[in-house]
Amino acid sequence: MTTEELVIEKIRKLNPEQQQQVWEFINTLPKPKEEPEISPLGKRLRELRAEIVASGEPLLSREDLERELAERRGGISNWDE
Repeated sequence: MTTEELVIEKIRKLNPEQQQQVWEFINTLPKPKEEPEISPLGKRLRELRAEIVASGEPLLSREDLERELAERRGGISNWDE
């Protein structure tokens, strides 16, 4: 018998008042966290990251990213100060 079947069997053997107490207890348990749905853009970004990792190209650190963005924008990054 599975755990689920054993629990159901035990609950069936309880009187109605006890079953109500079990029900109330179950409703106090925290709900399992659901994974948030990933947008199409999020999926594509994860695919791109996986491709970069698979290619052996190192990922940029936060500092490297800031520096590259600043260079592309023609300015100075916070990391150059």
